[in-house]
Amino acid sequence: MGADLSMHIGVAAAGAAIGVGLIGMGAVIAVGRNPGASNKIMVQAILAIAFAEACVFYAIFLK
Repeated sequence: MGADLSMHIGVAAAGAAIGVGLIGMGAVIAVGRNPGASNKIMVQAILAIAFAEACVFYAIFLK
């Protein structure tokens, strides 16, 4: 397993980390603007984070 084969896993992990950070930032801003909708916002944010993290698992298992 060379470095070139593992490079896509690192890129996928970095992309997922950036995506999760942006999703979290958006959720915090949205809850700050509308605290009454925090339950709906958090459910959608958790689902979006799960989809972003799934990209890393695809990269790991589909090498």
